[in-house]
Amino acid sequence: MTTTSPVAAGAQAAPKHAGKVHVQTYGCQMNEYDSELVKTLLDKCGFELTADEREAGILLINTCAVRETAHTRIYARLGDLTAEKKRGSGRVVGMLGCMSQNLQDELLEKFPAVDFVCGPDSYRDLPGLIDRARTGGERGAAVELSEYETYEDIAPTRVEGVNGWIAIMRGCDKFCTFCVVPYTRGRERSRDPQGIVDETQRLVDAGYKQVTLLGQNVNSYRHDDTDFAALMERVAEVGIPRVRFTSPHPRDFPMHLLEVIARHDNLCKQIHLPLQSGNDRVLRKMNRKYTRDEFLALAERIRETIPGVALSTDIICGFPGETDAEYEDTVDLVRRVAFESAYTFKYSERKGTIAAKLHADDVPEAVKSERVTNLVRIQREIQHRWNRRFLGKTMRVLVEGTSKKDPTMWRARTDHNVIAVFRDPAIRVGDLCDVRVDEVTPNTLIGERVEIDG
Repeated sequence: MTTTSPVAAGAQAAPKHAGKVHVQTYGCQMNEYDSELVKTLLDKCGFELTADEREAGILLINTCAVRETAHTRIYARLGDLTAEKKRGSGRVVGMLGCMSQNLQDELLEKFPAVDFVCGPDSYRDLPGLIDRARTGGERGAAVELSEYETYEDIAPTRVEGVNGWIAIMRGCDKFCTFCVVPYTRGRERSRDPQGIVDETQRLVDAGYKQVTLLGQNVNSYRHDDTDFAALMERVAEVGIPRVRFTSPHPRDFPMHLLEVIARHDNLCKQIHLPLQSGNDRVLRKMNRKYTRDEFLALAERIRETIPGVALSTDIICGFPGETDAEYEDTVDLVRRVAFESAYTFKYSERKGTIAAKLHADDVPEAVKSERVTNLVRIQREIQHRWNRRFLGKTMRVLVEGTSKKDPTMWRARTDHNVIAVFRDPAIRVGDLCDVRVDEVTPNTLIGERVEIDG
């Protein structure tokens, strides 16, 4: 892969207390995890981390090249920072992550505020990049992809919370035609399972109640003789109350993983299974390498093996060439599977992907929007039916914080990843408690805390 103005290997030395750093994160859970890695690296080199952007002389923006909303927000942010720099701001601004890897030249050419870009495999170069920008005003980039970097030796700096992210692997080998990840995060490589188990134990010791294992395609995890199912078994045995993972790929879903999930109470009974499209021709153009019938069979097998499991998914509307009839195939499959939740997106072309090179983005924006709106409406109806199953039942929930709509209520989450809200002055963030469901909406369970004997 390419690299622009590489930072010399080993350029990690930085003056002690070299400045206050604020890290902002856009995009996916992997970006959240990477920001934690970056904070650890900089802390070890003597930089002072601050949660207050106003007092930071160094601003690092961890970016996403996959999600359109994150892309739009980042560009708007860079516009503001460019105006700030023209007013004489001496702040150092660095761009990290997938967008930096994919759009390195554009970021440096269009936005004078950007002092350097740094890709996901080059975070060890950050201290040197910052030092060069501060002392010599040198703009640069470190964007070389690695076949080996997993940051295995770095324990992420985490703020106190309920859920801890753990990246079990990096990169992706699937090369879906719409996806930029193989070009921004490189090829698949898996971490040592013992390091993942040790990191889980540290989270338990720190009081975390949930861990989420992360990877672009977690079911491709393999380290020597340990596959993903075996890794999940080992993490479950650490004893943390809840374990989640995201995301698997439908193409090579390991059937014995289902047996592991069914066997352990602390492995959450919720699986995110990205569909993308319900039409075989579109799936082939996407290079998904499964058919709609194979997807349906997998969904049925999951539900047979794990009774009551919740399935969620991702769907793209308006992929190049998608006809009305092909879109209706997706609608039909959504109804047949009856996902408990779905993330529905309009197709947005990404620079460097196979789809951008081979297929014109020819579905009108108005048509894409109409398809998304229709699918969201259908999915809300399905979710409402699903949530009505819980009326009158008592659900064990993990308390995450206060409700965004009503700060007098707690926001919690069921094993199935459904939000529940309730009031109780004795509850604290991180508590596991039981809530009787009295009302439901398409997105939320509303209830009252109850005590269960025994």
